[in-house]
Amino acid sequence: MDGPLVETTRQIFERFSRRDVAGLLELCDPGVEFVSVTGMVAARLEPYRGHDGITRYLADVARVWEELTVEPLEFHTAGDDTVVAMGRVYAWGVGRVIDAPVGWLWRFGPDRRAVYGRVYESRRDALEAAGLSPDGGS
Repeated sequence: MDGPLVETTRQIFERFSRRDVAGLLELCDPGVEFVSVTGMVAARLEPYRGHDGITRYLADVARVWEELTVEPLEFHTAGDDTVVAMGRVYAWGVGRVIDAPVGWLWRFGPDRRAVYGRVYESRRDALEAAGLSPDGGS
């Protein structure tokens, strides 16, 4: 399923994969909030907030992981402002290895910039957070 928000979501992943901070910030609202597994590993108690938070997130990724690769494989839209991406994440560092399926939820403002993002450790949790049925219905 493609559309403008799915395309923006794909660009978020592409820019993250290149660690293109400036490019990633172009796709994020100044008030963006992001919740990730990296934050938990880095002992952050609060979500990453704003452009400074996204910049700190990428610094934490570099500090915590020797390698972090994300592979979004399918995309689902919910309403007119939410995209759920399903795929895999591979990461290793700080005595941990992660190779697992994950879900990402992204919400967008009217200007199609991300206002909220969250990584879920299961497909079911990501779909339910978006109000979508895990078995394919809505």
